Amino acid sequence: MRMFGTNGIRGIANADMNPELAIQVGKAIGSVLDNGPLAIATDPRTSSQMIKYAICSGLMATGIDIIDLGVIPTPALQYYVKTHTGVRGGVMITASHNPPEYNGIKCIAEDGTEFTKEQESMVEDAYDTDIQCVQWDCIGQIVSVDGAGETYVDAVISRVDAESIRKAKLKVVLDCSNGAACETTPLMMKKLGVDAVLLNCMMDGTFPGHESEPTESNLSELIEVTGRTDAVVGMAHDGDADRCVFVSNTGRYLPGDLSLALIAQHRVVTNGGGKVYAPVSTSSTVKDVVESSGGEFHYTAVGSPIVARAMMENGGIFGGEDNGGLIFPEHQYCRDGAMGMATILEIIAKEGPLDDLISKMPRYHSLKLTVRCPNERKELVAKRIAEVAEGNVTTLDGIRIDYDDGWVLIRASGTEPKFRIYSESSDEGLTKERSEHYRGLVEKFIEG
Repeated sequence: MRMFGTNGIRGIANADMNPELAIQVGKAIGSVLDNGPLAIATDPRTSSQMIKYAICSGLMATGIDIIDLGVIPTPALQYYVKTHTGVRGGVMITASHNPPEYNGIKCIAEDGTEFTKEQESMVEDAYDTDIQCVQWDCIGQIVSVDGAGETYVDAVISRVDAESIRKAKLKVVLDCSNGAACETTPLMMKKLGVDAVLLNCMMDGTFPGHESEPTESNLSELIEVTGRTDAVVGMAHDGDADRCVFVSNTGRYLPGDLSLALIAQHRVVTNGGGKVYAPVSTSSTVKDVVESSGGEFHYTAVGSPIVARAMMENGGIFGGEDNGGLIFPEHQYCRDGAMGMATILEIIAKEGPLDDLISKMPRYHSLKLTVRCPNERKELVAKRIAEVAEGNVTTLDGIRIDYDDGWVLIRASGTEPKFRIYSESSDEGLTKERSEHYRGLVEKFIEG
């Protein structure tokens, strides 16, 4: 892909992500989609309105009408597109977890899923052409629509046992990262009867509370407040709220593989089996829990759209990523942070404290490293790694080397000039040794 990464087109505002690019992307989208209105929404980044109106100009120049939903989470836009007949797709202006100087363009298909690679390729091909605009009397128009956020919240609530959550009278600490969920997720908590202590729940595109990536280091306040109160869980979104991460009732940050495993187990047990899908970078904890609960576990390439399409094609009952991206097919085939939070509330209400539930799961030592790499060197480096790797090598996405006691994955980032190196084993020393070994090889091959 020339422009699209793992999750849309991203860049620094007024540098590579500029109005000229957005106008041409808008014209390209308008030229390849069937005639009909598109919905558009943004996160609260300072550049979002500039990019939104630029891409709207390109769309309207090709005759496309626009439904402007305002600032709402990405899954709320996807739900609107999915549930409104005649809406041909959507565009989300967001850079998700990236720093505030970044912004991005994510394209949504008519069924609410993200564009396929084929659709993205069509947009890229059209972008490089001289796209013809419509006559003056056929130019598209913009109409603003309110209420999409609350409709989405009500849909999430309808998918969980809301009555059990209300009866449990839960208290939580909620961190919306100053992002797109600052109105919708507090509203969901109120409708579920949950007492929510709010952190960073005022929209601010500079993300003053902490960086929008919900990592352990960025969520120190959430961890501290959850640990010293009687809250049953701490919860956090990323900037566009398609992801969610959790802190246990004792103030323990839960890596995304644990929440993925916990919900996967709950779904398999509730459904009496079923298929669960997750990327090759996922901890073996998830696979162990799914299979021990009577389910089937399947790996996919990295990327939530890929996981979602595997679920659609094979009847998956649940899927997701270990970064807090969780997919609930009966709701919609995309990452949904609010749905993940509501499901965790249901699990706590029915099964007890998170710490108790997590302590029963198998654990592995894992390590993730990154190595900066020019984009033009990625293919050659990956080829060399595959040639020298020892073990059971698979190339579903990147180079994964499986051993009897763990695995290593070396994968080029789809959005940044870097390689990511994942290592996991039951032995902490072995995990570190393998990750350092492959980091050394990647650095060596980058140097040529």
